[in-house]
Amino acid sequence: MCILRVWARRARIYVLSYMWGAIVARVVFLGTPHFGIPVLEALVKHHDVVGVVTQPDRVSGRGRQRHAPPVKRVAQEYDLQILQPADLRRDAETVRALRDMRADVFVIAAYGQMLRPEVLEIPPYGCIGVHASLLPKYRGAAPVAAAILHGEEETGVTLMLTDEGMDTGPIIARRSIPIVPDDTRETLTRKLSRLGAALLIETLPAWLAGDIEPREQDDDEATMAPLISKSDGAIDWEESAVQIDRQIRAFTPWPGSFCTCDGKNFKILRAHPLPDWCGEGEPGTVVEVEEGIGVVTGEGLLILEEVQLAGRRAMEVEQFCRGRRGFVESVLGSPGQ
Repeated sequence: MCILRVWARRARIYVLSYMWGAIVARVVFLGTPHFGIPVLEALVKHHDVVGVVTQPDRVSGRGRQRHAPPVKRVAQEYDLQILQPADLRRDAETVRALRDMRADVFVIAAYGQMLRPEVLEIPPYGCIGVHASLLPKYRGAAPVAAAILHGEEETGVTLMLTDEGMDTGPIIARRSIPIVPDDTRETLTRKLSRLGAALLIETLPAWLAGDIEPREQDDDEATMAPLISKSDGAIDWEESAVQIDRQIRAFTPWPGSFCTCDGKNFKILRAHPLPDWCGEGEPGTVVEVEEGIGVVTGEGLLILEEVQLAGRRAMEVEQFCRGRRGFVESVLGSPGQ
């Protein structure tokens, strides 16, 4: 990058700072699920969002109706320009539109598509990714679930300068928070989205002023967080109670954690482990103990709190037991076994 070009970019930011008393940048935001909403709303409040790129509307539900992504619905409330390319890597028209927006920086938060060099090179201050892990840990599509599944005591958000890799870009800033015992993927994602929004707004002025030097990630410390599939929710009662509890929390709300009860799908919506329980029984056996209704596992007991049998509504386990004689002492199955 030539010296004159760098000087011109910084001069633009200094002019903006002089005019409004704070650095206000032209921003294009790329995001799709709820995770991106706090980030988008923070950018709208503090900067000039000139465009939003999100995934196309999807057909879902029993009625097979088209539903807009959460980010699109919020962008519509703010009357922002919205682009929804099916494949940004191959959509030349969208790339031209992004160039025409003359944004200073792109911000990406769970967009769901990889960006090609032609897009990454458009904004003069680069593309800043907001990732829900402490990179290089848990690169990939499901970092929040991975942190819970692996029993991490803390996680966080990372701002990175996005490159062509899977969350491999240089780190601009990071911030951590603890994972509490009752955190699910849903609750932890909400916390991290708010944390990411706050960190971005705090960091962006220094980045635009050229006061931050990105730090390369150590690939030797990298771990992956692959996309979740429905089959990941199947419970194996040979696993420990602690691990099954992590699975339930990691896969709430989707795909949920499930086993079989009398051959029917049986979801465990809420539970907690008794890792030191030393009773006897075949893994999967439902027992009644002083602490409540539990299931024997490969190590310890899993105390059930809320369950749902296929075709019925979710209910507290005590209520379920009252309507289903013989549940205690029955053996729950592991799908696929």
